[in-house]
Amino acid sequence: MALQDRLDAIKADFKAGKAPYHAPPESHPIMERATAELIASGQAGRAIKAGDRAPPFTLKDQNANDVSSADLLARGQLVVTFYRGVWSPYCNIELQAINEVLPQIHAYGANVLAISPQTPVLSRKSVRENRLGFPVLSDLNGETSAAFGLRFSLPGYLVELYRRLRNDLPTFNDDPSWTLPMPARYVIGRDGIVLYSEVNADYTRRPDPGDMLVVLEKAASNA
Repeated sequence: MALQDRLDAIKADFKAGKAPYHAPPESHPIMERATAELIASGQAGRAIKAGDRAPPFTLKDQNANDVSSADLLARGQLVVTFYRGVWSPYCNIELQAINEVLPQIHAYGANVLAISPQTPVLSRKSVRENRLGFPVLSDLNGETSAAFGLRFSLPGYLVELYRRLRNDLPTFNDDPSWTLPMPARYVIGRDGIVLYSEVNADYTRRPDPGDMLVVLEKAASNA
């Protein structure tokens, strides 16, 4: 099943209140309003995109080891996905879908990592529960997502909803700011230039992982 089909199924279950999703019906228009406002802001169009130089970063993985983008790019292309956190079913399904094509990505000489504002403890949970073969890095304080142009502040009315739903981002992220990254996926070439980018202000919409395989194949053939 295509990734977007899986995400659409989650969205339908969420709106229907099917287990394990128990958000009250009045929460849906609040979330949709926040998404519409983020789309209208145009921030996604201002984020790092194909042709730009990717900001370098060094972040802790789920085991508190330093992971450097420069070190990984010295070995090959790099796939980076920005991940809101283990509390988001949409993000977890996306990581699982990327993990399914991990052998193909590795066959092209590329590596994969996810970047999240959550703490390393929750990143370990992400890796364990999603059975990931790649690391989840902790972007504490959101500096890397900000460098990519992805970090945004939740509007006050959405903060209040998250509090009611016990989506306690300040605790999850060890950061009082109530900020998140827009979901985004990048393929970065060995020279640091972005070869592929997909940024979506609507967290329920994600590109299929197969979309980037053609880019990785071309990059591998030109290496």
